[in-house]
Amino acid sequence: MRGARGRLRDVFDGWFRRAPLLHVAGDEGEGPVVVLVHGIASSSVTFQNLVPLLEPGHRVISIDILGFGRSPAPPDATYTLEEHVAALHRTLRALRLRAPFVLVGHSLGSLIVARYAADHPAALTRLVLVGPPVYGPPAAIGDRRVRTRVSAYLRAYEFLRANKEFTMMNATILARMLPIKGVFEITERTWRPFVLSLENCIEQQTVVSDLARVRVPVHVVYGTLDAFIAPGSLAVIEAMRSVTMHRVEANDHIIRKRLARVVAAACS
Repeated sequence: MRGARGRLRDVFDGWFRRAPLLHVAGDEGEGPVVVLVHGIASSSVTFQNLVPLLEPGHRVISIDILGFGRSPAPPDATYTLEEHVAALHRTLRALRLRAPFVLVGHSLGSLIVARYAADHPAALTRLVLVGPPVYGPPAAIGDRRVRTRVSAYLRAYEFLRANKEFTMMNATILARMLPIKGVFEITERTWRPFVLSLENCIEQQTVVSDLARVRVPVHVVYGTLDAFIAPGSLAVIEAMRSVTMHRVEANDHIIRKRLARVVAAACS
C-alpha cells in the first residue's frame, strides 16, 4: 500500500506535467550560472542593476514568473507556491543546465526559490534571497510586537485583494514614481495572478520551514527602508545556521545600485 510520500509525489508529478514553460527574459554571459527570479507584480526588469555586475563572470539567466512579465498566465492556474515552483523547475530542466547554479529570488521570488532549493537540493550551490517578505502565522510568533506588525501586514494584503479599483489606482500612481519602469505594475492581465499569488504564496507562506530543509549556503539581502519587511520578522531566519544576513542601509524594496552590489557579492 502506497504511503503519503508516494501520493505527494503523484501530486507533484501532475503539477510538473501541467506546468507551462516560463519566459526566459535574459540569458547572457559565460561562466558559472546565476538564475534570477523576480517578485510579484513585476518582471525581470527587476534585475537591470544586477545583471551588468554579474555578466562579466557568469552566465546570467533571468526568468519571468508564472503570470507576470511575458510568461503565460493559464486561465486555470491558482498561483500556489507549488505551481510557481513546478513552472520554474520545468523551465530550468528545459535549459539543460549542466552544473549546479546560484539561485536568486526577489520578494515573492525569494519564497519561490526557497521552496525550489528545499525540493531540489542537488541543483544549487548557493541560494540568495533579496527582500524576502517573511510573515509567519501570527499565532506562532512569540514576540508580541512582531506578531502585531505581521498581523497588520496580512490585514493590509487582504484589503488590497478585496478592493481592486483602489489597489490598481494606487499601483499606477506608485509605478509612475519608481525609478525603473515596469518594476511594479498591476494590470487587468496580471490582476488575477497578483491576487492569487498574494493570497496563496505570500500570505500563506512556508518560507521558514522551506529554509530549514535547504542544505546549501543561504544569503539574505535586504534594505533598511524596505516597507515590505515587517520589523523583527527576519529574526527567525537570521538565527538559522546556514543563513548569512546582509543589511543594506538606505535602500528600499527595489534592487537599486547599492543593493545590487551586495547581491552580486553574495552570488560569488
